[in-house]
This record gives sequence, C-alpha cells and structure tokens, in this order.
Amino acid sequence: MSLTKKLMAEFFGTFWLVFGGTGSAVLAAGYPGLGIGFTGVAFAFGLTVLTMVYAVGPISGGHFNPAVSFGLWAGGRFSGKDLLPYILIQVVGAIAASGVLYLVASGNVDFKLSDGFAANGYGEHSPGGYTLTSALIVEIVLTFIFIFIIMGSTDKLAPIGFAGLSIGLALTLIHLISIPVTNTSVNPARSTGPALFVGGWALSQLWMFWVAPIVGGILGGITYKAFFNKKEK
Repeated sequence: MSLTKKLMAEFFGTFWLVFGGTGSAVLAAGYPGLGIGFTGVAFAFGLTVLTMVYAVGPISGGHFNPAVSFGLWAGGRFSGKDLLPYILIQVVGAIAASGVLYLVASGNVDFKLSDGFAANGYGEHSPGGYTLTSALIVEIVLTFIFIFIIMGSTDKLAPIGFAGLSIGLALTLIHLISIPVTNTSVNPARSTGPALFVGGWALSQLWMFWVAPIVGGILGGITYKAFFNKKEK
C-alpha cells in the first residue's frame, strides 16, 4: 500500500474520531433534557475508533493518534520513516474536523468558544478541577494502557477480526475514567484541533497533552515488546 493511501486513511480516521468524539461533547452532551452526558461522549469516542479501525485500519494500521504511532514505533510494529508523515496528517485531520464542528456549532446562537469547545485542560480548566499532576498521571497511565491493549489486540496470537472491538471499548473505558480529569486526551491530535480554535488557555496547556500521551505511548510499546513480543525459540 502506498504511503499516500495510508496518509489519506489516517486523515479520514482522525477526522472521524475528532468530529464524532468532540462533536458529541459540543453538540449533544448537555442538550436540554436529552443530553448524552459523559457516558455518551465516552461511547462516541469509542465508536469512532471502532468503526474506522474496520473501515481503513487495513490500509494504514488505524492509528489516528500520534501517541499510537509513537507507541507502535517503540514496540517495533511501525517504521520510523513514516512516523512524521503520520503525525502531521493526523494533526491536519483533527484541525479539519474541528473546523467543520465549529461551523456546525456556530449555527446555534448560544454557542461560545469560551465554553471550552471540548478542549482538554487541567487546573481550573479541568472539568473536575484536577491539578496538573493528576492530569499528567492519568494521561500517561491511560495512554500506556491503551497502547498495551492495541499491541495485544493486534498481536499475531490474538483472535483475528476482534482488534477493532477491543480497541474501541478500551477507548470508551478510558474516557469513562478520565473525562472529569482532563476531558480525556490520550491523543495529541485530538487535543490540538479544539485548542487552536479556543486559543488562550487551551494553547498554553496543550504541551501537556502532547508530552504525557507520547510518553505513555512509548512506555506502553516498549513494555509490551519487552515482555510479550519476544521471538519464539
């Protein structure tokens, strides 16, 4: 498969993840009387990944997330020469999705970017008021686990055809745990899209949502490779 086709797949996969996930948060989470709440948003993120893993995963590997690309690279599952192109196109996909979401949300007279636009944050910008330390820990640990699950679900010994389901449910659980802490990132591209539109505090805190997921992703890839991905003798 050509790199161009892989990058196109990553663009559409990341676009869908960000539009579907953050879109559910911005448009539907608090809808009067019928809002889907944190639980609905968590399932929306999981479903976006689940559907796109099956739709374009066979083409690009279904990363849709710089932390996943870094983690799979660290785990020996992804070539370093494709790392930068993947990350760039993932960020482009996230920004495009945020742009479309902004156009849709702006059609409501009550919409304000100051409400957060589903951006990730800590301290006073954490949904539950959690500190930077709490945010760092939860983002590193949950990204570590996410990559660990991805590595295991796509291992040659894993049941064939179930990786998308496992990965999607894992992302759902991750959101159920951490939306109150950081609005859940575990994905630097997902964090970058909304932050560029919100500006100000969201951009000043964006560094954390790059550093923590990438650290967690790399540690997850290295750990799985060290303990479970050894060559059989």
